Amino acid sequence: MSGRTTGVDLYRHARERIPGGTQLLSKRPEMFLPEQWPSYFSRAAGVLVWDLDGRQYIDMSHNAIGANVLGAADPDVDAAVVRAIRDGIASTLNAPEEVELADLLCELHPWANMVRYARTGGEAMAIAVRIARAHTGRDIVVFCGYHGWHDWYLAANLAEEQALDGHLLPGLSPAGVPRGLMGTALPFRYNQLDELEAILLRNRGQVAAIVMEPLRDHLPAPGFLEGVRRLANEAGIVLIFDEITAAMRLTTGGAHLTLGIAPDVAVLAKAISNGYPMAAVIGIEKVMQAAQSSFISSTYWTDRIGPVAALATIRKHREHNVAAHLQRIGERVQQGWKKEASRAGLAVDVGGIAPLSHFNVMGPASQVAQTVFTQLMLDRGFLAGKGFYATFAHADEHVDSYLTAVREVFAQISAAIADGGIENRLRGPIAHSGFARLT
Repeated sequence: MSGRTTGVDLYRHARERIPGGTQLLSKRPEMFLPEQWPSYFSRAAGVLVWDLDGRQYIDMSHNAIGANVLGAADPDVDAAVVRAIRDGIASTLNAPEEVELADLLCELHPWANMVRYARTGGEAMAIAVRIARAHTGRDIVVFCGYHGWHDWYLAANLAEEQALDGHLLPGLSPAGVPRGLMGTALPFRYNQLDELEAILLRNRGQVAAIVMEPLRDHLPAPGFLEGVRRLANEAGIVLIFDEITAAMRLTTGGAHLTLGIAPDVAVLAKAISNGYPMAAVIGIEKVMQAAQSSFISSTYWTDRIGPVAALATIRKHREHNVAAHLQRIGERVQQGWKKEASRAGLAVDVGGIAPLSHFNVMGPASQVAQTVFTQLMLDRGFLAGKGFYATFAHADEHVDSYLTAVREVFAQISAAIADGGIENRLRGPIAHSGFARLT
């Protein structure tokens, strides 16, 4: 496939109406294939996506940026939501499903006994940080990893413009974040316990929370999470695990359940509701009760759809041992990348836990090669880029056809790099690799 599509034209118009073109940076066409990406979908089911021109693709990319853990439009989750819609999703009274979901989340996470809700991961993280600050009466947050767009996090780049560059997305701008927040968000690197210790020593008695993903690309080094837990305990700091991406990938619930370390607060979103907006902040009572001393309230945190979707998703996930399927499919893709790269003589680096896999073509032409990869895979009917998030809807037949295409594309990229002509394979601009203002 090549040339202009309805989606390309619509996105060009969208940039005139919507600053940045899309609501989510990770869904910007510039992050995949500028001026060629189909941009919009008319329908999605399982791992299949149809664009505005009726072309069908197999989604071997991020699958709703990790939200569709069961696959798009899962029939069981959708049926539960349709029933809720028919019964009404909002009224003057509260939806009983929010209590039912709280019980289920605490059953899955026995260390937790209280729950608050939001509808997106970023706002749930802001709630968790607010609760930690209210509980401790302190201001500073020490963090590791990527945690959203809110002021508490982007404040890290007020003091040092590149402070967040090593935490997933480079180039995140703190424009619009009050300068008064400078020094309230301090980063440390994963598996670098000495960095955390040094920060806590310099800011003794001022740190409200340690915020981090329990894992992302790889497992923690021996003793790392145990050390973080110990330091938090010694200083009376709230330990918050951001499970927005990792939850539901290794087990039904947070990934920390497989690591043997319990936080004081954990934030769940994305995969807990299979594409329907829902997020949960779970935690221990002595910390969570601080939510009552701070104003944390929003009308749409009370709708019925989010809790109903989460209940249906979590129950199906547990009943069908979805985590084991994600692991197997992800391992097949990772091994396939390695095998086909070796066959083609192409240097690639493969990383990530199996359900959240990614690869990078090595060398100075890396970003060009990745863009060409997406372009050539799109020609073959695949939405594909650096990352692959496995879903329950991915079957071996999808992986087989994908890896057959990868074999062809890796061979072409390898030959083009060897000839010094990889740039000539591009039919448009190079994909962006981080946050960038669009003109």
